[in-house]
Amino acid sequence: MPPSVPAGSARRSELLERAYRYVLEHGVADVSLRPLAAAVESSPRVLLFLFGSKAGLIQALLTRARADELELLGRVRSESDGGDLTSIAAELWRWLAAEEHRALLTLWVEGYARSVIDPDGAWSGFARATVSDWLEVLAGAQPRDTRDSAAGVAERTLVLAVLRGALLDLLATGAVERITHAVATQLILLRTVERAPDMRARSG
Repeated sequence: MPPSVPAGSARRSELLERAYRYVLEHGVADVSLRPLAAAVESSPRVLLFLFGSKAGLIQALLTRARADELELLGRVRSESDGGDLTSIAAELWRWLAAEEHRALLTLWVEGYARSVIDPDGAWSGFARATVSDWLEVLAGAQPRDTRDSAAGVAERTLVLAVLRGALLDLLATGAVERITHAVATQLILLRTVERAPDMRARSG
């Protein structure tokens, strides 16, 4: 970013919010500066000045998307305080399955995929950071004496894999009822393991 433009400048923040609404509808992978600038009532020159480059703008948009993700995770963590791993996973899935969140989740998946494909580009680190964010929240729902064990790490990794796979299926098919039933079935199986200390001890 040009040194003369502070990250918290009102104009930059305003245009970032407008651009974020645009990419929620149109995607970010193949975003072109000219139509984006027209949509946010600015110009390519101004956007490049405020964000330093197209890559800088993409990074800012992904940071904005991650902020929404972190807000969700923080809300689920506070509302489910004292809940166990499967309860929080079920709450997360309810949020993921809601129709009104589809645009944000599509953008998240797009950024995740691009980060894996182009790890040194503007998307760098996005996928890894989101995995860490989700695992941290899931770890907070596990008993302190087991969360750092091999079994505890495996359990929350499994939950994340189930939620991520279910989300991809949902975005591809829209089959909410079928996928929700599958997620619930897997969480029932996991709850059985959570309530069997002898099984956890053997796997840890």
